[in-house]
Amino acid sequence: MDFIIIFAFMKEGFTGERAIVLPPMTIDAERLDPLVSSLYITDIGYYPHADGHYRERLQPIAEYVLIYCMEGEGWCRIGNADSHHHAKGQGEGVTYRIQANQYIILPQGQPHAYGADKEHPWTIYWLHFTGQHAAIYSEGQHLPQDIVPTHNSRISERQLVFEEIFSTLEQSTTREALRYASSLLHYYLASMRYLQHFRRQSETSNVYGDIVAAAKHYMQENLEHRLTLEQLARYTGYSSSHFSLLFRQQTGESPLAYLNRLKIKHACWLLTTTTMRINQVCHKVGFDDSYYFSRLFKQMTGCSPKHYREENRL
Repeated sequence: MDFIIIFAFMKEGFTGERAIVLPPMTIDAERLDPLVSSLYITDIGYYPHADGHYRERLQPIAEYVLIYCMEGEGWCRIGNADSHHHAKGQGEGVTYRIQANQYIILPQGQPHAYGADKEHPWTIYWLHFTGQHAAIYSEGQHLPQDIVPTHNSRISERQLVFEEIFSTLEQSTTREALRYASSLLHYYLASMRYLQHFRRQSETSNVYGDIVAAAKHYMQENLEHRLTLEQLARYTGYSSSHFSLLFRQQTGESPLAYLNRLKIKHACWLLTTTTMRINQVCHKVGFDDSYYFSRLFKQMTGCSPKHYREENRL
Protein backbone atom coordinates (compact mmCIF):
# COMPACT_ATOMS: atom_id res chain seq x y z
CA MET A 1 0.00 0.00 0.00
CA ASP A 2 1.94 2.99 -1.27
CA PHE A 3 -0.60 5.71 -0.65
CA ILE A 4 -3.21 5.90 2.08
CA ILE A 5 -5.76 8.63 2.64
CA ILE A 6 -7.97 8.03 5.68
CA PHE A 7 -9.83 10.64 7.67
CA ALA A 8 -9.45 10.81 11.44
CA PHE A 9 -12.49 11.26 13.64
CA MET A 10 -12.49 14.49 15.65
CA LYS A 11 -14.74 15.24 18.60
CA GLU A 12 -15.43 18.11 20.97
CA GLY A 13 -16.78 17.94 24.52
CA PHE A 14 -15.10 20.55 26.73
CA THR A 15 -14.86 24.16 25.60
CA GLY A 16 -11.72 24.45 23.51
CA GLU A 17 -11.21 20.68 23.35
CA ARG A 18 -9.40 19.11 20.42
CA ALA A 19 -9.12 15.37 19.81
CA ILE A 20 -8.36 12.94 17.02
CA VAL A 21 -9.28 9.26 17.11
CA LEU A 22 -7.63 7.35 14.28
CA PRO A 23 -9.90 4.76 12.63
CA PRO A 24 -8.97 1.06 12.68
CA MET A 25 -7.90 1.12 9.01
CA THR A 26 -5.30 3.80 9.74
CA ILE A 27 -4.07 2.00 12.85
CA ASP A 28 -3.62 -1.18 10.80
CA ALA A 29 -1.56 0.80 8.29
CA GLU A 30 0.63 2.09 11.13
CA ARG A 31 1.08 -1.38 12.60
CA LEU A 32 2.12 -2.87 9.23
CA ASP A 33 4.49 -0.09 8.18
CA PRO A 34 8.14 -1.07 8.81
CA LEU A 35 9.02 2.41 10.12
CA VAL A 36 5.82 3.52 11.86
CA SER A 37 5.33 0.19 13.67
CA SER A 38 8.20 1.18 15.97
CA LEU A 39 6.06 3.83 17.68
CA TYR A 40 2.69 5.24 16.70
CA ILE A 41 -0.39 7.10 17.96
CA THR A 42 -3.95 5.81 17.99
CA ASP A 43 -5.60 8.77 19.78
CA ILE A 44 -4.43 12.28 20.63
CA GLY A 45 -5.99 15.34 22.20
CA TYR A 46 -6.02 18.43 24.40
CA TYR A 47 -8.61 19.12 27.14
CA PRO A 48 -8.51 22.63 28.69
CA HIS A 49 -10.06 23.07 32.16
CA ALA A 50 -11.79 19.71 31.78
CA ASP A 51 -14.40 20.05 34.51
CA GLY A 52 -16.11 16.70 35.12
CA HIS A 53 -13.61 14.75 33.03
CA TYR A 54 -13.64 11.06 33.97
CA ARG A 55 -12.70 7.85 32.19
CA GLU A 56 -12.56 4.27 33.45
CA ARG A 57 -11.47 1.20 31.50
CA LEU A 58 -12.15 -2.06 33.29
CA GLN A 59 -10.99 -4.00 30.25
CA PRO A 60 -7.28 -3.39 29.56
CA ILE A 61 -6.31 -1.76 26.26
CA ALA A 62 -3.24 -2.46 24.14
CA GLU A 63 -2.00 1.14 24.15
CA TYR A 64 -0.08 3.19 26.67
CA VAL A 65 -1.85 6.38 27.80
CA LEU A 66 0.17 9.56 28.34
CA ILE A 67 -1.46 12.30 30.41
CA TYR A 68 0.48 15.58 30.67
CA CYS A 69 -1.09 18.06 33.11
CA MET A 70 -0.33 21.70 32.37
CA GLU A 71 -2.64 23.34 34.90
CA GLY A 72 -5.03 22.30 37.65
CA GLU A 73 -5.08 18.83 39.18
CA GLY A 74 -6.42 15.35 38.60
CA TRP A 75 -5.88 11.72 39.51
CA CYS A 76 -5.03 8.41 37.86
CA ARG A 77 -5.65 4.88 39.09
CA ILE A 78 -3.72 1.91 37.75
CA GLY A 79 -5.37 -1.44 38.41
CA ASN A 80 -8.84 -2.28 39.64
CA ALA A 81 -10.74 -0.22 42.16
CA ASP A 82 -11.24 -3.02 44.69
CA SER A 83 -10.59 -6.67 45.30
CA HIS A 84 -13.99 -7.72 43.96
CA HIS A 85 -12.88 -6.83 40.44
CA HIS A 86 -9.38 -8.25 40.54
CA ALA A 87 -8.31 -10.27 37.55
CA LYS A 88 -5.91 -13.15 38.05
CA GLY A 89 -2.44 -11.85 38.77
CA GLN A 90 -3.60 -8.25 39.23
CA GLY A 91 -3.37 -6.50 42.57
CA GLU A 92 -5.46 -3.75 44.06
CA GLY A 93 -5.37 -0.49 42.15
CA VAL A 94 -3.03 2.35 43.11
CA THR A 95 -4.20 5.95 42.76
CA TYR A 96 -1.88 8.91 42.12
CA ARG A 97 -2.56 12.63 42.32
CA ILE A 98 -1.44 14.51 39.21
CA GLN A 99 -0.64 18.20 39.54
CA ALA A 100 0.33 20.98 37.15
CA ASN A 101 3.64 20.37 35.35
CA GLN A 102 3.47 16.62 35.85
CA TYR A 103 2.86 13.70 33.51
CA ILE A 104 2.20 10.01 33.85
CA ILE A 105 2.13 7.11 31.39
CA LEU A 106 -0.48 4.47 32.22
CA PRO A 107 0.82 1.02 31.31
CA GLN A 108 -0.80 -1.10 28.63
CA GLY A 109 -2.68 -4.24 29.57
CA GLN A 110 -3.97 -3.01 32.93
CA PRO A 111 -7.35 -1.60 33.96
CA HIS A 112 -7.19 2.08 34.78
CA ALA A 113 -9.22 5.17 35.52
CA TYR A 114 -8.52 8.90 35.61
CA GLY A 115 -10.32 12.17 36.07
CA ALA A 116 -10.10 15.87 36.81
CA ASP A 117 -10.08 17.32 40.30
CA LYS A 118 -13.51 18.72 41.23
CA GLU A 119 -12.13 21.95 42.68
CA HIS A 120 -9.28 22.60 40.22
CA PRO A 121 -9.95 20.61 37.02
CA TRP A 122 -6.87 19.89 35.00
CA THR A 123 -5.78 21.06 31.57
CA ILE A 124 -4.13 18.10 29.87
CA TYR A 125 -2.41 16.98 26.73
CA TRP A 126 -2.97 13.27 26.21
CA LEU A 127 -2.26 10.55 23.71
CA HIS A 128 -2.57 6.79 23.29
CA PHE A 129 0.46 5.17 21.73
CA THR A 130 1.95 1.75 21.10
CA GLY A 131 4.51 0.04 18.90
CA GLN A 132 7.53 -2.21 19.10
CA HIS A 133 9.56 0.35 21.08
CA ALA A 134 6.76 1.92 23.12
CA ALA A 135 7.82 0.11 26.30
CA ILE A 136 11.23 1.81 26.21
CA TYR A 137 9.67 5.25 26.58
CA SER A 138 7.15 4.04 29.17
CA GLU A 139 9.50 2.21 31.50
CA GLY A 140 9.30 3.69 34.99
CA GLN A 141 6.90 6.42 33.89
CA HIS A 142 3.83 4.95 35.64
CA LEU A 143 4.57 7.29 38.56
CA PRO A 144 3.90 11.05 38.31
CA GLN A 145 6.93 12.76 36.75
CA ASP A 146 7.77 16.47 37.16
CA ILE A 147 8.39 18.88 34.29
CA VAL A 148 8.72 22.16 36.16
CA PRO A 149 9.61 25.39 34.33
CA THR A 150 13.19 26.42 35.11
CA HIS A 151 15.86 28.62 33.56
CA ASN A 152 16.79 25.84 31.11
CA SER A 153 13.42 24.21 30.50
CA ARG A 154 12.06 23.87 26.97
CA ILE A 155 8.36 23.33 27.62
CA SER A 156 7.21 25.67 24.87
CA GLU A 157 9.38 23.80 22.37
CA ARG A 158 7.87 20.48 23.45
CA GLN A 159 4.37 21.87 23.01
CA LEU A 160 5.20 22.93 19.47
CA VAL A 161 6.17 19.32 18.72
CA PHE A 162 2.80 18.15 20.07
CA GLU A 163 1.01 20.65 17.85
CA GLU A 164 3.04 19.49 14.86
CA ILE A 165 1.98 15.89 15.49
CA PHE A 166 -1.64 16.91 15.94
CA SER A 167 -1.82 19.09 12.83
CA THR A 168 -0.07 16.42 10.74
CA LEU A 169 -2.64 13.77 11.66
CA GLU A 170 -5.47 16.28 11.36
CA GLN A 171 -4.56 17.18 7.79
CA SER A 172 -3.45 13.85 6.36
CA THR A 173 -2.92 10.18 7.11
CA THR A 174 -0.93 9.23 4.05
CA ARG A 175 2.01 6.93 4.57
CA GLU A 176 4.41 9.89 4.57
CA ALA A 177 2.28 11.77 7.12
CA LEU A 178 2.11 8.75 9.43
CA ARG A 179 5.86 8.29 9.22
CA TYR A 180 6.45 11.94 9.97
CA ALA A 181 4.10 11.83 12.98
CA SER A 182 5.81 8.69 14.25
CA SER A 183 9.23 10.32 14.00
CA LEU A 184 7.98 13.37 15.90
CA LEU A 185 6.48 11.10 18.56
CA HIS A 186 9.91 9.62 19.24
CA TYR A 187 11.25 13.13 19.87
CA TYR A 188 8.23 14.18 21.95
CA LEU A 189 8.41 11.18 24.29
CA ALA A 190 12.21 11.38 24.47
CA SER A 191 11.97 15.00 25.64
CA MET A 192 10.14 13.66 28.71
CA ARG A 193 11.80 10.28 29.22
CA TYR A 194 15.28 11.81 28.94
CA LEU A 195 14.43 15.18 30.45
CA GLN A 196 17.89 16.08 31.70
CA HIS A 197 19.44 15.47 28.28
CA PHE A 198 16.69 17.50 26.64
CA ARG A 199 17.29 20.40 29.01
CA ARG A 200 21.06 20.16 28.81
CA GLN A 201 20.87 21.82 25.39
CA SER A 202 20.00 25.05 27.16
CA GLU A 203 22.52 24.94 29.99
CA THR A 204 24.78 27.49 28.30
CA SER A 205 21.98 30.05 28.54
CA ASN A 206 22.79 33.03 30.74
CA VAL A 207 19.23 33.76 31.84
CA TYR A 208 19.70 32.29 35.31
CA GLY A 209 21.74 35.24 36.51
CA ASP A 210 19.54 37.82 34.82
CA ILE A 211 16.28 38.36 36.71
CA VAL A 212 14.39 39.95 33.81
CA ALA A 213 15.66 37.39 31.28
CA ALA A 214 14.69 34.57 33.66
CA ALA A 215 11.22 36.07 34.07
CA LYS A 216 10.78 36.36 30.30
CA HIS A 217 11.76 32.73 29.86
CA TYR A 218 9.35 31.70 32.61
CA MET A 219 6.55 33.59 30.85
CA GLN A 220 7.34 31.90 27.55
CA GLU A 221 7.20 28.50 29.25
CA ASN A 222 3.81 29.28 30.81
CA LEU A 223 1.81 30.92 28.03
CA GLU A 224 -1.08 28.54 28.66
CA HIS A 225 -1.30 29.54 32.33
CA ARG A 226 -3.04 32.50 33.94
CA LEU A 227 0.05 33.92 35.62
CA THR A 228 -0.29 36.73 38.13
CA LEU A 229 2.25 39.40 39.03
CA GLU A 230 2.66 37.74 42.42
CA GLN A 231 3.54 34.40 40.81
CA LEU A 232 6.11 36.01 38.52
CA ALA A 233 7.70 37.92 41.39
CA ARG A 234 7.75 34.81 43.58
CA TYR A 235 9.59 32.91 40.86
CA THR A 236 12.38 35.50 40.80
CA GLY A 237 12.52 35.81 44.59
CA TYR A 238 11.65 39.53 44.64
CA SER A 239 8.66 41.43 45.97
CA SER A 240 6.01 42.33 43.40
CA SER A 241 6.85 46.04 43.54
CA HIS A 242 10.62 45.55 43.22
CA PHE A 243 10.27 43.00 40.45
CA SER A 244 7.91 45.31 38.52
CA LEU A 245 10.34 48.17 38.87
CA LEU A 246 13.29 46.11 37.59
CA PHE A 247 11.25 44.73 34.72
CA ARG A 248 9.92 48.14 33.65
CA GLN A 249 13.37 49.73 33.84
CA GLN A 250 14.78 47.14 31.45
CA THR A 251 11.85 46.65 29.07
CA GLY A 252 9.83 49.85 29.28
CA GLU A 253 6.61 48.01 30.11
CA SER A 254 5.02 46.17 33.00
CA PRO A 255 5.46 42.39 33.40
CA LEU A 256 1.80 41.64 32.70
CA ALA A 257 1.74 43.89 29.63
CA TYR A 258 4.78 42.03 28.31
CA LEU A 259 3.14 38.67 29.09
CA ASN A 260 -0.05 39.64 27.26
CA ARG A 261 2.00 40.72 24.26
CA LEU A 262 3.68 37.28 24.23
CA LYS A 263 0.28 35.60 24.43
CA ILE A 264 -1.18 37.62 21.57
CA LYS A 265 1.94 37.06 19.47
CA HIS A 266 1.58 33.31 19.97
CA ALA A 267 -2.14 33.55 19.22
CA CYS A 268 -1.28 35.23 15.91
CA TRP A 269 1.01 32.34 15.04
CA LEU A 270 -1.66 29.77 15.92
CA LEU A 271 -4.28 31.61 13.86
CA THR A 272 -2.09 31.62 10.76
CA THR A 273 -0.52 28.16 11.01
CA THR A 274 -3.25 25.93 12.46
CA THR A 275 -6.94 25.19 11.97
CA MET A 276 -7.83 25.79 15.63
CA ARG A 277 -11.08 27.60 16.24
CA ILE A 278 -10.96 30.95 18.03
CA ASN A 279 -12.09 29.49 21.35
CA GLN A 280 -9.39 26.81 21.07
CA VAL A 281 -6.69 29.42 20.44
CA CYS A 282 -8.06 31.36 23.42
CA HIS A 283 -7.38 28.45 25.80
CA LYS A 284 -3.99 27.74 24.25
CA VAL A 285 -2.76 31.16 25.33
CA GLY A 286 -4.22 31.04 28.83
CA PHE A 287 -7.58 32.83 28.58
CA ASP A 288 -10.86 31.29 29.73
CA ASP A 289 -13.06 34.06 28.33
CA SER A 290 -13.05 34.14 24.53
CA TYR A 291 -14.75 37.57 24.52
CA TYR A 292 -12.02 39.08 26.68
CA PHE A 293 -9.41 37.41 24.49
CA SER A 294 -10.97 38.90 21.35
CA ARG A 295 -11.09 42.39 22.89
CA LEU A 296 -7.47 42.20 23.98
CA PHE A 297 -6.44 40.81 20.60
CA LYS A 298 -8.15 43.67 18.76
CA GLN A 299 -6.67 46.21 21.17
CA MET A 300 -3.14 44.95 20.48
CA THR A 301 -3.35 44.14 16.76
CA GLY A 302 -6.03 46.49 15.49
CA CYS A 303 -8.33 43.74 14.24
CA SER A 304 -10.33 40.77 15.48
CA PRO A 305 -8.85 37.25 15.57
CA LYS A 306 -11.16 36.22 12.72
CA HIS A 307 -10.13 39.13 10.52
CA TYR A 308 -6.45 38.58 11.34
CA ARG A 309 -6.72 34.95 10.23
CA GLU A 310 -8.45 35.92 7.00
CA GLU A 311 -5.79 38.51 6.17
CA ASN A 312 -2.71 36.54 7.18
CA ARG A 313 -3.54 32.89 6.60
CA LEU A 314 -0.53 31.04 5.20
